[in-house]
Amino acid sequence: MELRDLPPLLLLLVDCWASMSAQAGDTPVVTTEALSSTKPAPTTFRPAVSPRPHETPRAPRPSSDPRPTPVTDVAALCVCDLSPALCDVNCCCDPDCSSVDFSVFSACSIPVVMGDSQFCSQKAAIYSLNFTADPPQRVFKLVNQINPSIFCIHITNYKPALSFINPEVPDESNFDKLMKTSDGFSTNAESDVSLTTKPDAPNTAKYEYGVHLQTSHSFLRFPSPLTSSLCTDNNPAAFLVNQAVKCTRRINLEQCTEIETLSLAYYSSPKILRVPGSGTKVPITVQSIIIQSLNKTLTRLEDTDTDVLRPLVLVEAGHDKICTNIILEVKYSLTYTNAGEIIKADVFVLLGAVSSAMVPFQQKFEIYFIQQNTKPVPLSGNPGYVVGLPLAAGFQPQKGSGIMQTTNRYGQLTLLRSTAEQDCLAIAGIRTPVLFGYNMQSGCKLRLTKAIACRLVAQKVESLLKGQGFPDYVAPFGNSQAQDVLDWVPVHFITQTSHMKDSCQLPVALAIEVKWTKYGSLLNPQAKIVNVTANLISSSFPETNSGNKRTILISTAVTFVDVSAPAEAGFRARPTINARLPFNFFFPFV
Repeated sequence: MELRDLPPLLLLLVDCWASMSAQAGDTPVVTTEALSSTKPAPTTFRPAVSPRPHETPRAPRPSSDPRPTPVTDVAALCVCDLSPALCDVNCCCDPDCSSVDFSVFSACSIPVVMGDSQFCSQKAAIYSLNFTADPPQRVFKLVNQINPSIFCIHITNYKPALSFINPEVPDESNFDKLMKTSDGFSTNAESDVSLTTKPDAPNTAKYEYGVHLQTSHSFLRFPSPLTSSLCTDNNPAAFLVNQAVKCTRRINLEQCTEIETLSLAYYSSPKILRVPGSGTKVPITVQSIIIQSLNKTLTRLEDTDTDVLRPLVLVEAGHDKICTNIILEVKYSLTYTNAGEIIKADVFVLLGAVSSAMVPFQQKFEIYFIQQNTKPVPLSGNPGYVVGLPLAAGFQPQKGSGIMQTTNRYGQLTLLRSTAEQDCLAIAGIRTPVLFGYNMQSGCKLRLTKAIACRLVAQKVESLLKGQGFPDYVAPFGNSQAQDVLDWVPVHFITQTSHMKDSCQLPVALAIEVKWTKYGSLLNPQAKIVNVTANLISSSFPETNSGNKRTILISTAVTFVDVSAPAEAGFRARPTINARLPFNFFFPFV
């Protein structure tokens, strides 16, 4: 069968296939070349099928055409550089880090930095650490990385797609030119809004979580330790990030008056911007100044005016030198609104005298945020429990959820409250909180008659002993978070009964035992709850005769037991060498 005998529709499909095969030569796909070499017959279809004149075939472009230069320079890109003018820990591409900083890094948090991952070949910056060098050094390599995926971009011929083009804003000088090139200003409304600047538009800037607090000159600095215990003064404070740190200050006491980070003015003089980039400034008000002497006595100053406060002074006492009014503790309290604005800034400071024998000395810095028209949540300790404060307790409504607590912190774990009447039915609902470290016992009297069913009395007494909403968990520390369910201590509930024939089983006592231990260092141990047991004790009472009454004593008690292991003072034992010598080591002497 010749070509002229084929149906017209089939001829049209063959023609389209031949046209597509010719155009496919522009791409480096090997399949196109294989079809042309193994099946020469389709190449003879085109002259016979298409009556149109021959077109000049386009020369296929080589597949090795250079791509446009990427806009992103991977050697200068650093995604872990989060702090301006400050070296970020383990950020090997941070330009603010020096060789001294690299020598204390443990690893590179971002080992490979590259641009668009859709390209088949692209530049990649590889960072690593050479721990064999002394000191350890950072190793930087710029290599060509090949994308193993078959769906990748090999050639890009549209350079504007590699970057964002800044639109040209119409003004008096270029209005006529834009009128001709924009085809009658056929831009959409969204572009008009984005290019138009309204002078009376409201300022929508606000602080968001983690954003650095801006001041009139830079950022609010908050000293903290970096790679060691020494203080680093270039750490900026972040919005809604509460911090409490301790660091060591190593100085030359003779030059203490020249170090600005030791003076009160360094922490009280900055003015915080109400919102980022605004002109409204919030001054820092000194609320409290406490002076600490060399013998650790504290004196609070009534006048907190920093203008009349004595500056840093270096005095000589015999052969010793003392520098007074040095900052020892700084505590910031910042008040913010729902709109992300700073409206108030307070600072509480502790100044002290430091002698040459006390260098290096320790400093404490703390910053916390309080929302406007709200009160901070009271804690029972930070972190350990404080004697006399209530235990934090709650229950878990369903598996996987957090701990639910009542808003009344004195009603989370309670006991019966004893009254002068000693009537259990009259004091129902009157409770007393369980306070840490306080062993307590309370009770009441319950009068029974024949007319009352035993089962109803048992339910009433049990609810009377346990109270409303007896908790399932107790917080191990005074500041434990409700979402950390695995850290909370479960309450082990035990029921003890004594069986007797023809008797009524009634709960008569609830004994709670709280075991706690001293956690942390010997210098500042923290109280931690490790076990809570609630023992419900029931007794058997014979059924009362008709007309007779019986009085039962109901009691609740809580006991705190210290299970701390005794601290062992002294140093660790010297390591022993367990070396085995060959049997003939001392031959021929032994």
